[in-house]
Amino acid sequence: MSSSMEKLAVLFADICGSTALYDNLGDDLARRLIARCIATMVNEIPAHQGTLVKTIGDEIMCTFPSAEAALNAACAMQRAVEHGRLEEGARMHIRIGFHYGDAIREAGDVFGDTVNVAARVAAITRASQIMATRAVVDALPPDSRDKMRQIMRAEFKGKQEQFDIFLVVWEMDDMMSTRIGTPEFRKSPENNDELSLRYRNQEIRIGKDRRTAVMGRGEICDIVVQNNFASRQHARIELRFGKFVLVDQSTNGTYTRSSDGNVARIAREEMILQGSGSISMGRPYTENPVDLIEFAITSTRARNK
Repeated sequence: MSSSMEKLAVLFADICGSTALYDNLGDDLARRLIARCIATMVNEIPAHQGTLVKTIGDEIMCTFPSAEAALNAACAMQRAVEHGRLEEGARMHIRIGFHYGDAIREAGDVFGDTVNVAARVAAITRASQIMATRAVVDALPPDSRDKMRQIMRAEFKGKQEQFDIFLVVWEMDDMMSTRIGTPEFRKSPENNDELSLRYRNQEIRIGKDRRTAVMGRGEICDIVVQNNFASRQHARIELRFGKFVLVDQSTNGTYTRSSDGNVARIAREEMILQGSGSISMGRPYTENPVDLIEFAITSTRARNK
């Protein structure tokens, strides 16, 4: 069986909230909407010299010969889905992540580090967003780089290096550039705070050395939870300008309970974590969830004294 190493852009596009569609609309309609959404995305691939590698449930994986082709295809997919016709009032949303680098093409599939990084970028992307790596930006022509806004520096499980992550402004006339703030990556204020996350035998610290962590059922997550109510990539925590921000990207929402007993729920939203407490993925505290992630924010100065 022959295989070849090629420079490719590897792109994952995922339908957001598909489980909720089944719950809210019933199996038949949800299946029809998801199939149409996948077809809408796939239809944009040939026009940008792309190749569909596989469909994995509500997600597609495809490759493109250049970073620019992948960028244009991603924007076309988002526009086609966002402007698609509604059925039963249901609006579909997708998220797209891609990376550019060496990949192994074999028997109609694609393997290698570039594929793994692209999957991780898609995992931290939210509904209606497109995210990519610095390798993509470096491979783009100058005029296409105007669409890229650096928003975070991410660490991925199993990877030593940090990755600069860029958000694609795919609708230049919206308020995206205002919402995401300055395009340059800025270091957080040096307050030396750290946030520790504990779940069963897993522990992660987020701070100046590690700035983000993804939590969920999927094995590529930094904290993998054994909880059927959790989404594959349920939520992430980012150190952003000196604050620890919890970002929900799930189907069932994320619940937090602070040390003073206050409970909050976010769904496709963000909140700033303070002090200490716990996080419940997909289940309210009234149902006495047992699979909690404990968090605590401490000052490294205080801890080192």
